[in-house]
Amino acid sequence: MSEGTMQRRAQRDQRDQRVKRLPRVLVSAAAVPVMLVAAGCSSDSGSDDGKDKAAERATASPSASPSPTVPAAAYAKLPKPCSVLSKKTLEDLVPKAESGKEGASNDTALRGGCSWDSLDDNGVDGSQFRWLSVSMLRFESDVTRGAGDKLARDYYTKQLQDAQTAEGAESVKTTAVSGTGDEASVVRYDLKKKEGTFKQQTVVARVENVVVTVDYNGAGLAGDETPDADDLVKDAQKAAKEAVAAVTAANGGGESGGASSPSASASEPESDSGAESGSPSGSSSEASSKAS
Repeated sequence: MSEGTMQRRAQRDQRDQRVKRLPRVLVSAAAVPVMLVAAGCSSDSGSDDGKDKAAERATASPSASPSPTVPAAAYAKLPKPCSVLSKKTLEDLVPKAESGKEGASNDTALRGGCSWDSLDDNGVDGSQFRWLSVSMLRFESDVTRGAGDKLARDYYTKQLQDAQTAEGAESVKTTAVSGTGDEASVVRYDLKKKEGTFKQQTVVARVENVVVTVDYNGAGLAGDETPDADDLVKDAQKAAKEAVAAVTAANGGGESGGASSPSASASEPESDSGAESGSPSGSSSEASSKAS
């Protein structure tokens, strides 16, 4: 075999070897993109899992706290103040009184009052003076100040303290009163004036979210005898019981209280910020000044 023939055979063998290796190289090169695509898919799947977990955490987190609320006040209205006492009671307590004088109020659904004065003039034998006042104060439930009945209890306590510490009061006595609203007490004392000794009775009663205050004042003037304090206390208690029953009846209940028409549930502060701090119409000092 010639040298040229041997060289051509060697070249042909090398070419055949290169042709055999080419498919394996192509297969290896094609596998690289597949692996990259698989890696990319794996990376995207992890990203979605992260988003899903974040969404789950957001869903599992507690929602915002609900707005605070307090129980609705039991009583939503007040009766007309000059009509809370019967004609018979007025004739017994203030026999010479004409029509009652209604106190000023910027919101009659929250506060009201009426007063009567009577002077039974017996000429040279003297005269008997009587002064009667009924005031009512209703409290709405408020998320910042509390439930209406709690506000009424606080005011009830304050009214009693004011009566017990009235200026010039002597021989002060406080007694619980039964059968009048949810709680009631009477404060009695003497007020000595130049016209005579005035016997003062203040009955404070609470029924649900309403406080009723009855002031009853009596004196014998120009030499007439001083009225009996025990009789005046009984009269004042009678008036307070009637006034409380009128409040209950105005809200759809019977004389003993109980069922009522609740006002709207409170979830926002009420605008009546002055109802708690304001004093009711009528006071013992006004009573004594009537006789001056």
